[in-house]
Amino acid sequence: MSKVVQTKVTKKSMVKDNPKSSAKTQVKAASSSAGKVSKKSSPKKITQPVTTKSTPKAPAKKSATTSKANPKPTNVTSKKKEVVTEKVAKLPAKPIRKVLITQPRPESDKSPYFQLEKKYNITFDFCPFILVEGVLSKDFRTQKVDIGAHSAIIFNSRNTIDHFFRICDELKIKVSPDMKYFCITEAIALYLQKFIVYRKRKIFYGSDGTVTSMLEVIAKHKSKERYLVPVNDICRNEILECLQKNKLDFSEIVLYKTVVNDVKSILQKEHDMIVFFTPGGVRSLFENQPKYKQNGTVLGAFGPITTKAAEEAGLELQIKAPLPNAPSMVAAIDLYLAQASKKK
Repeated sequence: MSKVVQTKVTKKSMVKDNPKSSAKTQVKAASSSAGKVSKKSSPKKITQPVTTKSTPKAPAKKSATTSKANPKPTNVTSKKKEVVTEKVAKLPAKPIRKVLITQPRPESDKSPYFQLEKKYNITFDFCPFILVEGVLSKDFRTQKVDIGAHSAIIFNSRNTIDHFFRICDELKIKVSPDMKYFCITEAIALYLQKFIVYRKRKIFYGSDGTVTSMLEVIAKHKSKERYLVPVNDICRNEILECLQKNKLDFSEIVLYKTVVNDVKSILQKEHDMIVFFTPGGVRSLFENQPKYKQNGTVLGAFGPITTKAAEEAGLELQIKAPLPNAPSMVAAIDLYLAQASKKK
């Protein structure tokens, strides 16, 4: 037993005293510590690119500032010039003193046109550029249109209302109380009071006085109604085109004819503003004065059909009606004159 004990003791002492084993342990410790240092030093390498990224930013900022410094004044001035030219184009080049309305003179002295005369110290001249001649009842019969077979009618002017009820009176046609009336503007709808009891009839009109807004109202009834569309002898209005595209059941009738009026004498006078209400009025202008040039005259047009005719004729319109803030031409003229007086 004593021998065994001695051998165990000698083995332990050899392990402790062996320098090779201690060296190995030191190398392992050094390698482990080096590994720890390398793991800790690795994030330091990540932080180094942060300093390198900051260096290229400095010249980028300088280049951005230098590039922005030069073009700013030119761009700003050019934009300002564009805005100024647009505003000046909309304003009258000279003070407005005389206005030509291409319609007959109002019968009542309480017309809003005369209120504008006092408000802005201007003068209105009234002269119809077209003359409306109603279709004779015998000529209407040749169209072979049964008014009673239709449940709705579309009005886009007061002339159509006047001549529709005239034909009905001459031919003793009774209009059904269930007839629906679709009008392009509220003003035209209110004109129906001259012939029917307004409150007891089904009357509809667009929200902003355009054909599209009226067609939105018509779309709600398109599956039930058969429409009657009065037109004149010159133009087939865009209402018919929209009805055809939507495949609605309708019939068109001619109620009146338009004749160009001789207005050469009044066109010789100088007017600062001319206002049109029908496409026929625009046509009459060029038939009476083929070489007409606008030359700074302010022009206005009422209704989308008249506006389209004027623009197609090469005229530049400064006043358009109806609008949400100007439902009538009188309101549109008032708004324009108020803006022009403020800019003086």
